[in-house]
Amino acid sequence: MASPPGITNPREQLSPAEVHDCFTPTELIIYEDLQFSPRGRGWKDALDGFFDLNGELPVNPDGGLKSFGYPIGASGIRMLYESWLQFHGRAGKRQLENPKLGLAHNLGGQSYQCVVGVGIV
Repeated sequence: MASPPGITNPREQLSPAEVHDCFTPTELIIYEDLQFSPRGRGWKDALDGFFDLNGELPVNPDGGLKSFGYPIGASGIRMLYESWLQFHGRAGKRQLENPKLGLAHNLGGQSYQCVVGVGIV
């Protein structure tokens, strides 16, 4: 998967990002698929704090799917809502100082028929 249209350097252009973290390995793969990290480095960037709330590219500042009980069907809307909260200064304790350009990534379906949606906010 390449970067979303209009994004040439996601590591520098995006903040925040909401990604479909249904499983820990999935989140790491998404970091690399969306070019947030070079191949094989997603785990290292995560351990280095790159994706933390105060990191260079905050990912899932709201805690991601696991903090919401994985609301199947509503996951994508919740991700967009988090972006809206961030850009309107209403995210409370998890509010980012200067959100730039947000990305919401959601996927679902059976392994043989998966649908992926990426929205730029």
